[in-house]
Amino acid sequence: MSVPSTPPPAPPESGRCPLVAMVGGGQLARMTHQAAIALGQRLRVLAGAADEPAAQVTPDVVIGSHTDLDDLRRVASGATVLTFDHEHVPGALLDKLVAEGVNVAPPPAALLHAQDKLVMRRKLAALGAPVPRFAEIETPQAVDEFAALTGGPMVIKAARGGYDGRGVTIVDDAAAARAAAADYLAAGVPVLAEERVAMRRELSALVARSPFGQGAAWPVAETVQDDGICVTVIAPAPDLSAESAAAAQQLALQLAEELGVVGVLAVELFETTGGELLINELAMRPHNSGHWTMDGAATSQFEQHLRAVLDYPLGATTPVVPVTVMANVLGAPEPPAMTMDERLHHLFARYPDARVHLYGKDERPGRKIGHVNLLGDDATASVKLRERAESAAHWLAHGQWTDGWNAHG
Repeated sequence: MSVPSTPPPAPPESGRCPLVAMVGGGQLARMTHQAAIALGQRLRVLAGAADEPAAQVTPDVVIGSHTDLDDLRRVASGATVLTFDHEHVPGALLDKLVAEGVNVAPPPAALLHAQDKLVMRRKLAALGAPVPRFAEIETPQAVDEFAALTGGPMVIKAARGGYDGRGVTIVDDAAAARAAAADYLAAGVPVLAEERVAMRRELSALVARSPFGQGAAWPVAETVQDDGICVTVIAPAPDLSAESAAAAQQLALQLAEELGVVGVLAVELFETTGGELLINELAMRPHNSGHWTMDGAATSQFEQHLRAVLDYPLGATTPVVPVTVMANVLGAPEPPAMTMDERLHHLFARYPDARVHLYGKDERPGRKIGHVNLLGDDATASVKLRERAESAAHWLAHGQWTDGWNAHG
């Protein structure tokens, strides 16, 4: 049976702005919608349900699955460009859309490097980019060979599908690595092992690239992780030398060019105890490490992503203050009795300068339900600013001040 083809997207109607289609109805699509409003653009989202964050606020919603070709065709129909708030769309489906004339950004050949960690590692190694030593693991016995090469401590990863710490197992010895690899292999998941590096901290080099080839880079940020989940971002990264910052930005821009990225690219980095920068992960979409740009940069990552996929000239990435701290609001083990609205009242009473971004999500343990940005006029006071941002995020999640502060006290 022949498959009906979708005609190439029609140009925007006279006097109307482009229609951008985004696969995924999560918080990234929600915040992209906010940026689209300011630009007069229209954003259509493919959401799994009507109560997803973006579907709550975007009038043009397609309810469907990112693994269903017809649903992807529906969201792409008439759009100027199709882009993503996650990287889980099967590449074979995207290839079919491209063959039917859909403008997909980033293109499937680039997106593959954010979808498959083995493909990414091999490509980066071939380009001479700095990466930890790694190996594909097809049998538990292959772990022993890698352990003999690296000395033992390693990270076992699912090559596909992992995020926010899922699909990543940190181990201290070969026995634990074999067990972790066996579990992934038994589930039919491709596996790789990586050397566990002596790490000082994690960094993020966030850039954007347009089809024209224009690139732009924000200041390199420090990301603080807890159990594989980003909890805090400080931008610019404190105590990062100008040379290292420039090298990280240049590396990210070069990768965007080499891989053919269109849109935002986040290059997550390890800074080793010896000062070396190694690439950890790639994300080809707006990224949690870039949420600070909503309030702390001349152009947010969400506006920039829209500019990039539409091939507009890119915006300035200049910080508007010396330091910005972003803290994620992660759902508490038990939702507080106090409503979120009341928690906001208390938060603003204490921190009137807090920039709050909530995602419209139900509160669940560990779930990202929002973030708080705080802006500072003094880069040397970033530690205090971080304390305030994390205090604000904890209050919104738990309804409790970590220092016992009382608005009525």
